[in-house]
Amino acid sequence: MSDRAIIETSGAPSAIGPYSQAVKCGKTVYISGQIPPDPETMTEVEGDIEAKIERVFRSLTAIAEVAGGTLADTVKLNVFLTDLSNFQIVNEVMARHFKQPYPARAAIGVAALPKDVDVEMDAILELP
Repeated sequence: MSDRAIIETSGAPSAIGPYSQAVKCGKTVYISGQIPPDPETMTEVEGDIEAKIERVFRSLTAIAEVAGGTLADTVKLNVFLTDLSNFQIVNEVMARHFKQPYPARAAIGVAALPKDVDVEMDAILELP
């Protein structure tokens, strides 16, 4: 029998394709890419790139909590940006959500993201 569970929450945007917000296998949680729509309206949050990055971290937090963890359980974070000059803003917002020891992380510059947003993040958590 599989110990795989689908994780869903109204605290993050619903999937815009054939995927789950997250999948939990044992103590490992795989969070799908999160973009900055407001979960209630599914339209991109208003404001600058900092507001959009903050929305993504709030979505990751909501999913982590429904899975039984917190962002502190993150072991790997992938950040996708259409403009790598926003990398320092990611660092600033991330510092508000994480304390040391920080997770492993990649920051990848991409040509485009779904719904023409500027930022997307996915994460892997290892629950205690």
